[in-house]
Amino acid sequence: MPKICLDPGHAGGNIDPGSINSETGLQESTVNLAIASLVKEYLIAVGYQVLMTRTREEQVETDSLKYRCELANNWGADLVVSLHCNSATSEQANGTEIYTTLGETDGDRLATYIINQVTASFSDLELRADWDDGDPDKEENFYILRYTDAPAVLLEMAFISNPEEAAKLADSAWQRDMARAVARGISDYFV
Repeated sequence: MPKICLDPGHAGGNIDPGSINSETGLQESTVNLAIASLVKEYLIAVGYQVLMTRTREEQVETDSLKYRCELANNWGADLVVSLHCNSATSEQANGTEIYTTLGETDGDRLATYIINQVTASFSDLELRADWDDGDPDKEENFYILRYTDAPAVLLEMAFISNPEEAAKLADSAWQRDMARAVARGISDYFV
């Protein structure tokens, strides 16, 4: 079975919590870990092998993006999915988006499968897409995307800085639905 590396963004706690909701104190790293852990459960249940780059709320070594990439590469991951929450200075910023590296790669195909499942599951979540090259992913040279050997994507699930979306990100039922959507998208890639 395929080997999937899940990367819950940021090192957590006092090391690197990622973005934090200014009203509730909800930390991005906490949400990322919770959802990645659920994705792992779903993927293992159907037979995939899964490695997570961070397994604890606060994990010092994961503050290194090089460490995360080497972990995935040394394990021989077939895919890498990095999970994040978006943030902006405006509380009105909303929606979901997914990133791949520049150019057309297998990451583009993976991104399309995942974002299709996410948008099908969350009709109220606006898709922030870049259709210039015919697919919905945005292209960036994020470290985790550039330095992993396997096709990789970075999913910004929703905006933690938006009060309504932050409430959803904190909700365990919403987290389960997001995890199921991501897991289905990963499975679609291998069909």
